Amino acid sequence: METDPNKIRKLSKEREDENWKFRSFLKGCDISEEEIDSIVHRLYWQVSSEIDCKTCANCCKEVQPVLDEEDIENFSRCLGISVAQFKDQYLVKSEELETFAFSKKPCPFLKDNLCSHYTCRPKDCVSYPHIHKSGFIFRLINIIENYSICPIVFNVYEHLKDEIWHRGDFDSFNDFNWGE
Repeated sequence: METDPNKIRKLSKEREDENWKFRSFLKGCDISEEEIDSIVHRLYWQVSSEIDCKTCANCCKEVQPVLDEEDIENFSRCLGISVAQFKDQYLVKSEELETFAFSKKPCPFLKDNLCSHYTCRPKDCVSYPHIHKSGFIFRLINIIENYSICPIVFNVYEHLKDEIWHRGDFDSFNDFNWGE
């Protein structure tokens, strides 16, 4: 189990081509999306039970979560400031998506690898790294982006590669038409 964010970042660069090929394989293989979700969810619970996010907090250092109006109202209420002040002081607006994200990295509320306002954190933070959700194969670009950031995502994706190869799909993985 790899948990060092620096080593994960390095391995992510080394395995970039392999990860994109595996993504293509998952999109085109004959394993149902429900079966892939089932495998991923089981791996997620196994891996996440062995990793203490508080020793890493790399997501809070590298990811800019999306905040909706409910998140903004809740967070500003927790801070005891107006929504307008919260937006001005902590957020940036994405013009094309009409959404908000924290304006700085790392998150301005990260203190000693802990969220200083944990009970108020946005829904995007609560559900990170989003692997427990259904539709894994439809979110693979985000999974690959988070692979270099989150030890849970890294290890789940690596275990998923191993598990599918061990099922006997290794030959079809190597013989898969990669569009080259």
